Amino acid sequence: MLRRARLISGIILMVFVASHLVNHAAGLVSLQAMESGRAAFIAVWRSLPGSLALYGAIAVHVALAFWAIYQRRSLRMTFAEAAQLGLGLAIVPLIALHVAGTRGGAAFAGAEPTYGSILLIYFELAPSEGYKQAFTTLVIWLHGCLGLHLWLRFRRVYRRMQPYLLVGAVVLPLIGLLGAWSGGQEVLRLSASGAWAAEAEILRTLNQPERLRIVGEMETATLATFALLLLATALARIARYWFEHRGGQLKIGYPDGSRATLPKGGSILDASRLASIPHASLCGGRGRCSTCRVRVGLGGDRLPPPSAEESRVLARVGAAPNVRLACQTRPTADVEVTPLLSAGATRAGRGAGQAVTRQGHSQGEEREIAILFADLRGFTRIAEHKLPYDVVFLLNRYFQAMGDAVEQAGGRVDKFIGDGVMALFGIGAAAQSSANDGSLAALRAARGMAEQLVQLNRALDHDLSEPLRIGIGIHVGPVIVGEMGSGQATSLTAIGDAVNTASRLEAATKDFGAQLVVSAEVAKRAGADLSFARPEQIRVRGRERPLDVWVVEDALKLPL
Repeated sequence: MLRRARLISGIILMVFVASHLVNHAAGLVSLQAMESGRAAFIAVWRSLPGSLALYGAIAVHVALAFWAIYQRRSLRMTFAEAAQLGLGLAIVPLIALHVAGTRGGAAFAGAEPTYGSILLIYFELAPSEGYKQAFTTLVIWLHGCLGLHLWLRFRRVYRRMQPYLLVGAVVLPLIGLLGAWSGGQEVLRLSASGAWAAEAEILRTLNQPERLRIVGEMETATLATFALLLLATALARIARYWFEHRGGQLKIGYPDGSRATLPKGGSILDASRLASIPHASLCGGRGRCSTCRVRVGLGGDRLPPPSAEESRVLARVGAAPNVRLACQTRPTADVEVTPLLSAGATRAGRGAGQAVTRQGHSQGEEREIAILFADLRGFTRIAEHKLPYDVVFLLNRYFQAMGDAVEQAGGRVDKFIGDGVMALFGIGAAAQSSANDGSLAALRAARGMAEQLVQLNRALDHDLSEPLRIGIGIHVGPVIVGEMGSGQATSLTAIGDAVNTASRLEAATKDFGAQLVVSAEVAKRAGADLSFARPEQIRVRGRERPLDVWVVEDALKLPL
């Protein structure tokens, strides 16, 4: 609820700033266009609903920002999070005088500042204040854009729209500042002509000593309140630290023998951060992803039950009962845990053999994709009487044929394992592929692999004692896609329950004596009619319920 309130208040403030920038941009037309736009701007934001929304959003956003600082057990954070926090804390000191001057002039001096009078101050009377306001505009805008990015980055629609949103995020403040500059140049020309008596009178009213005193007091009061809130937050953190440590500390154990101490009330992720133990957390510990999940060992029976939000995330990735989200689990007793995903960060003294992180989805992200496993049947028997060179030649011909079938269908060969193939479908470079697209592409790849196998058997007929046969398994579901490995052995791959299930389906082709076993979910997502195939239910290790599948004896019969 608090996160939602912070998000809604932030969006209201971004709309306010965006409308302000649009009003500035009218200066590219004329000063009169700016004044006309300002009339509409004031009509919206100084109306009773607009004022309640704006000042309510400011109060909620600032209060929740301090609450978020207080809640953090560790101030270690990613660069983006630190930048967002630093920019946010800088806004109030930067904007205090501008708000006091514009709203104070209307409220206490009986004179409403115009665009012309404000621009005259910024471009002629106090240019340093003009530069300060331009800088403040960029700080506010960047803070808001970072906040929206951190909220939206895991959503597929955002990944599709990201290039267009980036253009908008750059263009809007640019044309806003250019409009203000253009309006300022027009103001300077009018002022030099001496035809600005009305604005000169407004400036005299705004610059009355009593009014300036009130504005100065408003600025001082704003800065003092902000400083007191910041000091109170820091003191509250110190007091919490003292009370929590008085109540004793818990011990969190890790597989490599590391130990972390944690005051009661903290999360497992807090323990890792406090002890500088690398721990994956792509969303920054907000419970928006599952990358921080851990398998719980000793002490797991004494953990508090997962919240509804944590349960939803764990259910989405098909987590086992002893798996918890480290950022959401707050132990009440000692516990041992095993992080399930590579942290992608080094720890002092641990050497260079760490997971590598890169840009884009290779950093690690949750995706819903289709996974295909294929394996040669009886190849050991075929290779037993061949020379090593012939075995390598045969496998390379097979891998090339299967790889071509995967790539022509729009998939990506993840790896060749012995005489098997693992392929991923639905991880397009622009993140525009969907699980439905991936499922259809995987079925097309299965048919293409069957076709390639027929051609390969025909070409190698004189060299084979028996035809090559394959078993293919296909499943679809949520996985983590990312760069994993160490050193030269780093590659893009996927891990998760859906990968394990696809591998089990490939193994099941032996039991059914079929070429393809595909989950019913894949057929549904692909919109494929597999009524010609045999429906079955199979037990997959690690899943509580049987899985509905279609058993296809010959993948060449797929109606695609």
